[in-house]
Amino acid sequence: MIKATGTPFSIQVLRYDGTEHRHWNARMVRRDGPLIVLDAEFDFEVQHLHLGHIPLGARTIEYYWQERWYNVFEFLDDAGKTRLWYCNVNLPPVISESSITYVDLDFDVIVRTDFSYQILDSDEFEQHARIFGYPQEVQESAQNALTEIISRIESRQFPFNK
Repeated sequence: MIKATGTPFSIQVLRYDGTEHRHWNARMVRRDGPLIVLDAEFDFEVQHLHLGHIPLGARTIEYYWQERWYNVFEFLDDAGKTRLWYCNVNLPPVISESSITYVDLDFDVIVRTDFSYQILDSDEFEQHARIFGYPQEVQESAQNALTEIISRIESRQFPFNK
């Protein structure tokens, strides 16, 4: 089981217009070049449209890459085993010594432990692309990130190869 022992981190998620969408705290597990792995625990209960009830204390291992247009959250069960992965498409994150900030671009992918997956929020991406005026290159990069996530899932590449 992965256990965080390192630096406290603050994670902030923004909308494309710069307004805050969410924030939470985590602890560093490891830093390996452009990859940062964090361990987070939900400090409040969440009722998620696609994930259902996420209880207080639910754990995620979070994978962030400095140059990638996505991140991956590995949701753990009470025994510390993978329950599912949740992938977020976003602008590449801004990473400092103790914080990560990224702009959410709406697309999400839920990946089950049998490696079946579901793409979420395509309609939200289209709506926000119009509302916030996502430039064409941002829209293309978000689509490319979605393609890369699916390729990694289907070929069982990290972090989907545990």
